[in-house]
Amino acid sequence: MGDDAAGQGQDRQGRQRRRVRIRGRVQGVWFRGATQQRAQALGLAGWVRNCPDGSVEAVFEGPAGAVAAAVAFCGEGPPAARVERVEVCEETAEGLHEFVLRA
Repeated sequence: MGDDAAGQGQDRQGRQRRRVRIRGRVQGVWFRGATQQRAQALGLAGWVRNCPDGSVEAVFEGPAGAVAAAVAFCGEGPPAARVERVEVCEETAEGLHEFVLRA
């Protein structure tokens, strides 16, 4: 298990992990696919999924700047999305190695 370095949720390799819940019109607008593409372009690991309550949940792991960029993207999403609120939780990195879509 990694250290929580300086309260930034970093592991010993300097990787951060953030769990994000996005609310609004975010399902049926290609939010998961766009999030996966952005995360992969940023070199992040993690996952994204639709939730039963109509929100989208994602986990991002990687360098702090890339994680921050992915979280910022979630505040906008793809063109058809209408993001109303983004909730971000800091977590300890687990050492994920790829970014995937979850059902």
